[in-house]
Amino acid sequence: MTRLLALIIVLIPGILAVIGVKLMRDSAFSIENWPFTNVWLQFAFGLFLFIMGLAFIGGFIYRRDKKRKKVTKRFKHR
Repeated sequence: MTRLLALIIVLIPGILAVIGVKLMRDSAFSIENWPFTNVWLQFAFGLFLFIMGLAFIGGFIYRRDKKRKKVTKRFKHR
């Protein structure tokens, strides 16, 4: 059950990051989607979603590896 919960926790930000990539791709080809009025606003929101999703997944993996003591000395702060 806990593994399923962990998968869901990682899957949601991953889906948001994929949506961010789609929004950035659409704005590169000048395709406007519904809630956005400008292409640059759509690109900025897509970039925000992508960065936040990537940061969450990276932090999740870093925290898991830190708990299992698989992080090198260079990345250990405490």
